[in-house]
Amino acid sequence: MTDRTEQHLPQAPAAENREDASGEHGPTALRPHAEDQYADELALLAATDERPRPPGWRLSPQAVVTYLLGDGAKITPKYVGPRRLMEVAVSTLVTDRALLLLGVPGTAKTWVSEHLAAAISGDSTLLVQGTAGTAEEAIRYGWNYARLLAEGPSEAALTPSPVMRAMQTGAIARLEELTRIPSDVQDALITILSEKTLPVPELNTEIQARRGFNLIATANDRDRGVNELSSALRRRFNTVVLPVPASADDEVEIVARRVAQMGRSLDLPEVPAALEEIRRVVTVFRELRSGMTEDGRTKLKSPTGTLSTAEAISVITNGLALAAHFGDGNLHPRDVAAGILGAVVKDPVSDSVVWREYLETVVRERTDWRDFYRAARDA
Repeated sequence: MTDRTEQHLPQAPAAENREDASGEHGPTALRPHAEDQYADELALLAATDERPRPPGWRLSPQAVVTYLLGDGAKITPKYVGPRRLMEVAVSTLVTDRALLLLGVPGTAKTWVSEHLAAAISGDSTLLVQGTAGTAEEAIRYGWNYARLLAEGPSEAALTPSPVMRAMQTGAIARLEELTRIPSDVQDALITILSEKTLPVPELNTEIQARRGFNLIATANDRDRGVNELSSALRRRFNTVVLPVPASADDEVEIVARRVAQMGRSLDLPEVPAALEEIRRVVTVFRELRSGMTEDGRTKLKSPTGTLSTAEAISVITNGLALAAHFGDGNLHPRDVAAGILGAVVKDPVSDSVVWREYLETVVRERTDWRDFYRAARDA
């Protein structure tokens, strides 16, 4: 008779017992996990949340959306964008369908998936990073080969994947860059998502997902090296497309907030009056991305890169480090010019032409951008 119990298979450690290498909890880490960095906000929401919570959830769906979008008071916004998108994403995870966050690079797919897992399960670390070399074992399970050779297949020799641990504990699993994974490996998810079961034929058993289990995947279909999802797998997901920020003001707000958070995490000295340069970088990225100047009068060639919000954050953060350690403490155009050049010019032939044309036809004509023009031209 087939043994279909899973009680004795390896269990995941509780989220609250996670520690970093120094023996301290998340806030001492270079990049704390969301559940550690925002532990106070999550605790506050849990204490005041009186709405019904789905099985295995630490917060109600309404409180999860509040955590993501903020309440204008004690809960800071983690995502700036349409509320309805977050409501659809959260409601999907209440059902038996998995969630696929789709969008171009830099639209906060990973950020949203991490915070969703933190708010729902209190653990965002059950993560599979998809690459062209991701093997099926990373999604299903692997083996401790020393024990496997010594003892044969056994529960002690089994190495659970993050997805398996999420099934065992009734938590949210995350799968980054799903379309980077080879198609035959992607399809290992079909049984997990449709049957909520992971067979372990070597042990004549299976893992049945506990209530609260679900999966959040992220993907983009713009980059090279993308493997299309099979129709069978795509049907197991509800897809939410995350757009680029709707307005320049929204994008400036996102960049400013994330740069401030990263600066504190990296112990960068605060650099005053950075907002002007943030707005300038965002304007450059948005114009080149859309192929049109803000006033709609001039058409532009677009570079091969995506010029995402994430890249704008990187440019400003690097500029702040330059200004703080090698400048006068104020963010100047020369501090961001080289970073913008590196973000725009991915193809040294075609993108260099696009960038030079933008400098000469747009930037040069803006009287209040002359310092930026000189810095960018000399970068």
